[in-house]
Amino acid sequence: MTMVFDAHRHLGVLPAYPFYGGPPVKPDVTARATVAHLMADLYAEGTERALVLPNYGVPDPDVAFGFNELVLEAAAADDRVRCGLWVSPRPQDAGRTEEALRLAGERGVRALKLSFLLGGRPTDPACRPLLDRIFAAAREHDLVVHVHTSPGAASDIDEVGHLVDWYAGDVAVHLVHFGGGMSGHIKLAGSRFFDWIDAGKRVYTDLSWAIGFTPRWLAAEIDRRGAGHDRVLFASDEPWGDYTGERARLGAAVGDGELARLIFRDTFEKLYA
Repeated sequence: MTMVFDAHRHLGVLPAYPFYGGPPVKPDVTARATVAHLMADLYAEGTERALVLPNYGVPDPDVAFGFNELVLEAAAADDRVRCGLWVSPRPQDAGRTEEALRLAGERGVRALKLSFLLGGRPTDPACRPLLDRIFAAAREHDLVVHVHTSPGAASDIDEVGHLVDWYAGDVAVHLVHFGGGMSGHIKLAGSRFFDWIDAGKRVYTDLSWAIGFTPRWLAAEIDRRGAGHDRVLFASDEPWGDYTGERARLGAAVGDGELARLIFRDTFEKLYA
């Protein structure tokens, strides 16, 4: 595999934060602050193209919104880079989300990034007006809505899956981390991911953070069902993920045939080019 396209990585250095009651720490040790450093990483990895998103993790939406200009700079600087803009469905973030949506037509913007780790919930009625607004903007500009998933709380696939039900008929929804853990993996690979595809939903995913058995199982299910081969993308999730490990693990699961070509390159071209 000579060309790899990365459908999910972050740009921007976060401030130290006292997570879980401990001292202030900066766990994302490979976070990058500049476009030049990002491009050097892509060259060193052999990554031909990438979708770059604002870094986030500290519980301060100002930080994530503040990196929108940086990812726009990256997309404008090199045609190999596409970017996603940070948006939020929380009513208290309405002004900043509207500012972000005004940039949705800028060069290189291919996604809108949602994560409920910083607050809000898909089924909270207070969030529905801005969710409608975000997905309307994605529809207008033919953008992908990129959504974090992880087990439990507002990011659980039982919650985030409502976004697929409500909006993915005509807007592409990229479910990051394939559910993010054991329960999400089993719900999605066991049936739900394929049920959505059969129902005509524009649903996509990546396997960053996936538990070890999951890439092998999903590849086997894709082969058995004859569906989903064009809905999975490679993603490193750098600096929170490990590029080398993610690439090796997924490559071992899918081999070097047509499925690998789709996952590591062609589906990115379809979705983010």
